[in-house]
Amino acid sequence: MGQKNLPMREALRRALLEEMRRDEKIFVMGEEVGYWQGTHRVTRGFIDEFGEKRVRDTPISEMAIAGVAVGAAMAGLRPVAEMMTINFAFLAFDAIINHAAKIRYMFDGQFTVPLVIRAASGWGDQATASHSHTPEPIFAHFPGLYVGCPATPADAYGMLKASIRDDNPVLFTESIALYSRPGPVPDDEDYLVPIGKSDVKREGQHVTLVAYARGVDWALQAANDLAKEGIECEVVDLRWLRPLDLEPVYESFKKTNRCVVVEESLPHFSFGSEIAAQLQENAFDYMDAPIKRVTAADVPLPFAKEIELMALPNKDKVIQAVREVL
Repeated sequence: MGQKNLPMREALRRALLEEMRRDEKIFVMGEEVGYWQGTHRVTRGFIDEFGEKRVRDTPISEMAIAGVAVGAAMAGLRPVAEMMTINFAFLAFDAIINHAAKIRYMFDGQFTVPLVIRAASGWGDQATASHSHTPEPIFAHFPGLYVGCPATPADAYGMLKASIRDDNPVLFTESIALYSRPGPVPDDEDYLVPIGKSDVKREGQHVTLVAYARGVDWALQAANDLAKEGIECEVVDLRWLRPLDLEPVYESFKKTNRCVVVEESLPHFSFGSEIAAQLQENAFDYMDAPIKRVTAADVPLPFAKEIELMALPNKDKVIQAVREVL
């Protein structure tokens, strides 16, 4: 199987393009996805190939976008709805959580909701506090909704394809900071990353670093620097916050006996808290140090660039946390 080096943005575009060619029930909808080519250019050229019927520019109403998408999915179509950035998904919370996530359960499987909601996520780049969120743990709180958070172009490609083909609703988040990052992508239109499977991105023996999305990038940077000192970190990429696959985390922790969780979201009621709790409950006998968490600061993200960077995680903060658990 060959590979092509693609930025994550192009890997996502290719996945969506191939799936729409494969299944005419799939259509995309959202603000400026058509004639404007998509705010993040993932749907560039789609309107020319598929036309207005399958590439639908919508009014500026996220609740309407999500509500229509849920209804279309229940009626047998396979919508891919785009939220320009994930903060706008808060306006569609009722449709996503009260309807998409619950319909299959409440109707005992008589209806399915094969819906993907794509949303650009993450802090930074001076987008100010109301446009800088990494709230994936909030959505992962609710059963019935899958939550995918790719960290590499290959995972973005395979995870989006798997999400589109699945009969359950998926919130698929894409880190804005990773859109332009290149990486090898399999040249195989049926390449799928199984839903609910974590991945060991780097093997090591001294500390387990658990991360997802942009946190994986910071973890790998830190691991590479620490390796020069003889400290070998194992990096486990969760990939999916729901379904959550912790078996690779447990296996790694039994080997290293130490763990640092790296995430871009806020510290309180966070995913790092969940990982720490699960390790304490299920692998306490292997624990040689308290579990450390590296997160964004517990503040609305500042606008000033220098202060904004102070509030975000980075590889140096990961390195410091590793030193503390060692």
